Amino acid sequence: MAKKIMVAEDDPGILDAMSQMLEGEGYEVVASVDAGIIEKIYDILPDLLLLDIWMSGVDGRDICRKLKNQEVTKHIPVIMVSANKDTKVIAKEAGADDYLAKPFEMDELLAMAEKYTR
Repeated sequence: MAKKIMVAEDDPGILDAMSQMLEGEGYEVVASVDAGIIEKIYDILPDLLLLDIWMSGVDGRDICRKLKNQEVTKHIPVIMVSANKDTKVIAKEAGADDYLAKPFEMDELLAMAEKYTR
């Protein structure tokens, strides 16, 4: 069964590229530019969440903290994605498992997906 990856990314171009790369590697991808997709996490329970730090008025740090504090979602690895120069610090403070600084290489994305979904 394919591993499920949820991608919440506000840039449609980046979202599309990430989705295509991950699907090409055999992952089942649920993706959206709308932070509202996070509400579906309880139904989907993905194997990994790629979460943009800033999404249309929603702070990814708050989303990450909330997920990591709930029994049903705390086991889901969260990788925060951002062009912010402090992405590493922000991700750590939010309780994320890892971070990916934009711009990133697709190989980097695939290596992280592999690491956190095995």
